[in-house]
Amino acid sequence: MTVDGDVPRELSGLVVPRQGSLEATGDLFQPYRLVDAGGEVVVSASAFFAELVACGRPATTQRSYGMDLLRWFRFLWALGVGWDQATRAEARDFFRWLQITVKPVRPHWRYPAGDAPGSGTGPVAAKVNAVTGKPSRGDGYEAATAAHSESVLRGFYDFHLEAGTGPMVNPFPLSRHRGPGRAQAHHHPMDPFTGQRSGRYRPKVVTRAPRCIPDERFDELFAQLGSHRDRALVAFWVSTGARASELLGARVADVDPGQQLLTVMRKGTRVLQPLPAAPDAFVWLRLYRAQLADLVPPGRDEPLWWTLRRPFRALSYDAARVMFTRANAALDANWSLHDLRHTAAYRMARDPQMPLTDVQWVLGHAHLSTTQRYLNPVTEDVIAGVLAFHARQRDRAPAAPPAPGYRAESLQILFGEDGS
Repeated sequence: MTVDGDVPRELSGLVVPRQGSLEATGDLFQPYRLVDAGGEVVVSASAFFAELVACGRPATTQRSYGMDLLRWFRFLWALGVGWDQATRAEARDFFRWLQITVKPVRPHWRYPAGDAPGSGTGPVAAKVNAVTGKPSRGDGYEAATAAHSESVLRGFYDFHLEAGTGPMVNPFPLSRHRGPGRAQAHHHPMDPFTGQRSGRYRPKVVTRAPRCIPDERFDELFAQLGSHRDRALVAFWVSTGARASELLGARVADVDPGQQLLTVMRKGTRVLQPLPAAPDAFVWLRLYRAQLADLVPPGRDEPLWWTLRRPFRALSYDAARVMFTRANAALDANWSLHDLRHTAAYRMARDPQMPLTDVQWVLGHAHLSTTQRYLNPVTEDVIAGVLAFHARQRDRAPAAPPAPGYRAESLQILFGEDGS
């Protein structure tokens, strides 16, 4: 069956039930497993997860890939098509469905069924926040989510294609070759490939500029934090540039106040790296740890961050995100935890006495080109600079004599005292 000659499905009335789930196992060799509506493990997904473990991918990557697989399998289950029977027609319709569907909303105990925010019948467009200038998340799937799904699903079927356990043709093809002849027909086998084609159904994703929190806004946000723990967390995030998960995974032994260092495990390489932090971050941490005396288990291998309510547990990412969202809500803002990393990187990169290679080391970037993005000014700085330029031009420009027929006093009333 060729996808080019197929008549597209009618997807407006398609209902994709929330059946199946991605379950955490607690097993180091298989952190997650995908199960169907009957609770049976999806064997094809388990084999792919085992390949990810062998390639050294962390559990967070497996969870991210697993959510994309779960979305794809739910779509196939709704169509009644087996995963190994899927063709490019199903792949094409899947990305058409992602563009028109509304993301499922998990039921919340505060809202009756169907009354939760975002449970409408159609996608809601994202709106720009008046405080931060960042677009809020709409009810539909974003282009970045669709692009990530395309990469994951193409890799999933490539794996089974090589193993001989899937369809003979990958349902997620590369983009068509537009030039004459075969793609890479004259490529020398000893040279690396350049200009590789992307997925045919991969949407175009706009590269977003790093978002920096202005200093005055950051002070307002910091004032909304309600505990020493929250102040210490934000102070470390904005001074070290560590990712949210990296800081939350720190242990008591990872803190060295004497050297002003905090050791974290890098997300990608899984190596330990000491990061310099601001002195005030250690002050807030000392106040927070003093409150925890005799409340949490002592020991250098114990978690550094705990929940505020009993029973005390290690602070998770979701709990930290809720804390930061609560502080945002007081200002009607929508900054994220990752914006604190952007803020730290922007502050360091804009300092003329801070080498860019040092910023790259602190952020853990593999390529210097990634760090160079923080040399570009943010929108707020550009607007302020251009307005200041116009003000200087107005002050420097000499007052031109009025043209014949215009009264000088009328021009002074209209344009100012100097008539410029």
